[in-house]
Amino acid sequence: KASPGRGKLSPKVTDEGARYAEPKEETIMSRFLSPALSTVTPYTPGEQPQDQQYIKLNTNESPYLPSPRVVAAVSEAEVEKLRLYSDPACAQLLRTAAAHFGLQPSQVMPGNGSDENLFFALRAFCDESHPLAFADITYGCYGVWCGLLHIPTHIIPLKEDFTLDPADYHGLHETIVIANPNAPTGLCLPRSAIEGILQSNPDSVVIVDEAYVDFGGESCVPLIDQYDNLLVVQTFSKSRQLAGARLGLAMGSAALIADLNRVKFSLNPYNINRLTLKAGQAALEDTAYFEKTRAAIMDTRAWTIQQLTDRGFTVLDSRANFVFASTKRINGGALYKELKKNGILVRHFDAPRIDNWLRITIGTPEQMQALMDAVDKILEV
Repeated sequence: KASPGRGKLSPKVTDEGARYAEPKEETIMSRFLSPALSTVTPYTPGEQPQDQQYIKLNTNESPYLPSPRVVAAVSEAEVEKLRLYSDPACAQLLRTAAAHFGLQPSQVMPGNGSDENLFFALRAFCDESHPLAFADITYGCYGVWCGLLHIPTHIIPLKEDFTLDPADYHGLHETIVIANPNAPTGLCLPRSAIEGILQSNPDSVVIVDEAYVDFGGESCVPLIDQYDNLLVVQTFSKSRQLAGARLGLAMGSAALIADLNRVKFSLNPYNINRLTLKAGQAALEDTAYFEKTRAAIMDTRAWTIQQLTDRGFTVLDSRANFVFASTKRINGGALYKELKKNGILVRHFDAPRIDNWLRITIGTPEQMQALMDAVDKILEV
């Protein structure tokens, strides 16, 4: 059971666990929907309005084009092969990914975005009697998937400053998922802290969601050969400019990856399309472009943090491709609406503890200057 002061154990997804799902005001269901799904609150992605051209700083996409090698790999000849099924073993991509991360192919599984790999992991390592532990302020899909799969949730509050205390996760004897760096805060634990959690939960899987690790975090991939209970999940959406291609990697011991493949081949054997397999391989091979674009985002992030701080904002020490910022000069929801009127989209979560904060994706220097100009205009009113 949950330890006192460490959160709560719930038999279904709670409002707290689903708080970042941002439910619609009105829920429509047919009379045929399974009653077991009637209480599930689906995740709502960042808005993608089509009414005008916006500067999109709300969904943590890269502002840069995919690698030229990716564009070359998705050739006309490959498009013509779309009539054929993709390789369910993902053999070429696996060999490239394993070499890139210093692993064996049996220690890697590609997924249709990191979301699919995370979902497979929850299906494999959690059930009605095996809860999932995660933070109260983190990626909203964890709670949504628990509701969908009927997994009890152990929600552990972050500290007042939004940091995660590793001690809260020691000796839980439950499956654990930690976004590191966290979203929407951008804060990051050192690898040593994750290692302590692994050591104190030797008989439970610890999932480390490293969607943003390439922007200043410390990856746990080097720990994989030491801990058979570690599963690391990464994505190509942020630092490799392939959000629309839908590709992620799960990495862990060969036994854990075999467990995930058991779920995959029971659901969707051809889960990665042919073009994405080629694009992903090319993106991994072009390390120079990867280093150049992630460095540019990190430089622009530092500039953005300084600019917001100079304007009186409180900005967390982000290690992601976004910043989490708040000001006493205007309510977070009101600032979000005013920025949208000025053609700039950012992410606002109308939720306890963070309703006065905005998550702002790092774009190009020109886009971030436009953001600052808009903030100045709004705050002068």
